[in-house]
Amino acid sequence: MDYRQRFYRDFTWSQRWESYRVRVQSTDLFVKTSGNQALRVQTRVRELREEIKDHIRRQPEFLDSLLPVKGLPNEAGVVSRMKRAAFKAGVGPMAAVAGAMAEAVGLDLAGLSKEVIVENGGDCFFKLQQPAVSTIFAGKSPFSGKIAIRIDPGKSPLAVCTSSGTVGPSYSRGRADAATIISRDACLADALATGAANIIASEHDFEAGLEYALNVEGVLGVVLIYKDKLAVKGEVELARI
Repeated sequence: MDYRQRFYRDFTWSQRWESYRVRVQSTDLFVKTSGNQALRVQTRVRELREEIKDHIRRQPEFLDSLLPVKGLPNEAGVVSRMKRAAFKAGVGPMAAVAGAMAEAVGLDLAGLSKEVIVENGGDCFFKLQQPAVSTIFAGKSPFSGKIAIRIDPGKSPLAVCTSSGTVGPSYSRGRADAATIISRDACLADALATGAANIIASEHDFEAGLEYALNVEGVLGVVLIYKDKLAVKGEVELARI
């Protein structure tokens, strides 16, 4: 499977929403709303990208660091949120960028649509009025595309973010097929998914990965997948696909 084609997006197709794809340079979002808001999404993504690029010009290590970076005067917005999440997770700030984008776009659309889903490279923002499921893509694992997390509308807005050591272009020190974090903070969920995926070199690391993520305030649940092994803890309701 070519990850770049993002075939896993078909797993959550539904006539309940209008679904559309928005691409701005390297940012590639899949959005579900009650009406097509693609132009508004494009505008918001461009704003966010410029905010991040402007900050990288001020602080180049923000782009490449694998560890948290110091704050600078007058920081706010998406950059500040990414840095806070990175410090809590012990990873570089760009580990939170996909979740940050999904959340910022989702919150911008929340006033225009009764329900909103924004997916960005496996990191999802949900604002729901009825239940939905978020399928877990886990590469060659037998669980891939076969299980999903049921999203309770009473807990939304909610983020479900997944990182992997075997799927996709992002760097990982681990070999997790999927490390999925559930939180109301998408920046935090994305950063911790990266950190948890870094820990998992085999199923023997599950306990350490679960402890790492669940010890951070704001995490609701964790799902870890390594080959044919699965670990689940916290407020997680799995569903078969």
